[in-house]
Amino acid sequence: MKSEQPAIYTKLEKLLNYKFDDPALLDEALRHRSYVNEQNDTLLSDNEKLEFLGDAVINLAVGHLLMIKYPHFKEGDLSRTRASLVNENQLAEIARQIKLGNFIKLGKGEKQSRGQEKDSILADALEALVAAVYLDGGFDTAFGVVRHLFQACLGKQVETRAVPDYKSHLQEIAQNQYHTIPRYRIVAEKGPAHARIFQAEVNVAGTHALGKGKSKKAAQQDAARQALDLLSAGLEKD
Repeated sequence: MKSEQPAIYTKLEKLLNYKFDDPALLDEALRHRSYVNEQNDTLLSDNEKLEFLGDAVINLAVGHLLMIKYPHFKEGDLSRTRASLVNENQLAEIARQIKLGNFIKLGKGEKQSRGQEKDSILADALEALVAAVYLDGGFDTAFGVVRHLFQACLGKQVETRAVPDYKSHLQEIAQNQYHTIPRYRIVAEKGPAHARIFQAEVNVAGTHALGKGKSKKAAQQDAARQALDLLSAGLEKD
């Protein structure tokens, strides 16, 4: 038997542009483990399994959307762009846009520490929410919701990808995915003064890459490009 829809959830459904057939899935997606741990109902589930599933659904949907929107992108560009879109910071920002923090069920301790504003809790809840849509309405429906949620983010990629800035992309991914920043240094200079070739080195998140260019900036850009390819390969394996 399906549960009745709490009235407050209708506001969230409007923001999602989707109405749940089974409100119990929506309710589960909004239950943080801190809330469940304080309840007497041992059968009550938190949203962590839905979070796991939602991560896969979002990555697949965003990957599909990127291939449609940017057919000229190579695999590496697609992977890097998806990584810049599907990360804790970006997911949390999207969650804030739909006021998701107002609907998440938290335990007393998390409420007191303003857990509804934490990036990690917001991002996890958004992933769980997408998984709930997927289980309730199927992939096509979830794809439509992801497209609605990420529409503004996808639009921004036109400008940022028009002229590749590998250093900026590397820094963004390094901060979002690995909570660190790249470190650059020029390791070699070769050739005559009028045709100098520079070699730059970058170290980030345990990854080391070298790049070459006719200027120090160009060499650093090439090193960043090489590092992005290495990191993207690692993200795909994970």
